[in-house]
Amino acid sequence: MKYIQRFVVALALSLAAFAGGSHAARAADPRLQDMVLGRADAPITIIEYASLTCPHCADFHESVLPALKKDYLDTGKAKLIFRDFPLDNLAFAGAIVARCAGPEKYFTYLGVLFAQQRQWATAQDPKAALKQIARLGGMPGDQFEACLTDKAVGDYILNSRLEGNQKFNVNSTPTIIVDGKPESGVPSYEDLRKKLDALAKK
Repeated sequence: MKYIQRFVVALALSLAAFAGGSHAARAADPRLQDMVLGRADAPITIIEYASLTCPHCADFHESVLPALKKDYLDTGKAKLIFRDFPLDNLAFAGAIVARCAGPEKYFTYLGVLFAQQRQWATAQDPKAALKQIARLGGMPGDQFEACLTDKAVGDYILNSRLEGNQKFNVNSTPTIIVDGKPESGVPSYEDLRKKLDALAKK
């Protein structure tokens, strides 16, 4: 499949190759922006690098993110920026589909893809399973097929992966970064709560 071939090839390219694209074009496309949960002016920034086929990422979204959202993101104390770090072809395809859905539906798609990760990522025909999720989310089949070969979205995702590796030394998922400092391992909600409360007092 074309999107699989491009994932394998493009990972070998340098960050500079992607940075050479039109900044104006990226700025005009809402799919090619940071996807943010919380208020834009929140004083604390949390960045999550994750892969949609990573079980630890799915666990973080199911067991940690709901409380984090309720106590910190919804209250304006912090914001969370989700950045794609696909570890394999299926994660890359899922990331493309979620971004193609647009900012309004993006986190809904992420939530479903993580919650149903075992079903679609291990299906005999994962593309068909992913297509079914997209259809239930309101994405027609022709849009789904077009998404998988959307070069602009694919390059943005790969750029995010390369930038995460170069800027924050991300090499596993999930990697959580709080105010510019990567956390060690996968933090529990209690770990994050202590860190965020300490930052809020500064």
